[in-house]
Amino acid sequence: MSHLSADDVKNIAWLARIRVDPGDIDGYARDLSGILELVDQLNSADTAGITPMAHPLDQSQRMRADRVTEENQRELFQSQAPQVEAGLYLVPKVIE
Repeated sequence: MSHLSADDVKNIAWLARIRVDPGDIDGYARDLSGILELVDQLNSADTAGITPMAHPLDQSQRMRADRVTEENQRELFQSQAPQVEAGLYLVPKVIE
C-alpha cells in the first residue's frame, strides 16, 4: 500500500466534511497510512478453514421472547403530526 499524500488527506477530509488544520495534515497522512498498512497485513492472513464467529469468547447471544411489550400508540402519534394521509406521515420533498 502506498503512503497517503497531503492531497489524499485533504480529499478524504473534504469527502467526510471535516475540517483539518493544515499543520496536522502530515500527521494524519502518516497515521492513516499506518492504519492502511495494518489492514493490508490483516488481509494477507490465511483464514481458510476458519469458522466466522460473532463473539471472540464463543458465547451465545442472550435471547428474549419475540413479543409486543408496548401498546400501539399510532393514533396518538399521528394526531400530533402536522400532516398525515392514509396512515403515513407527510413531509416536505427534499430530493428532486
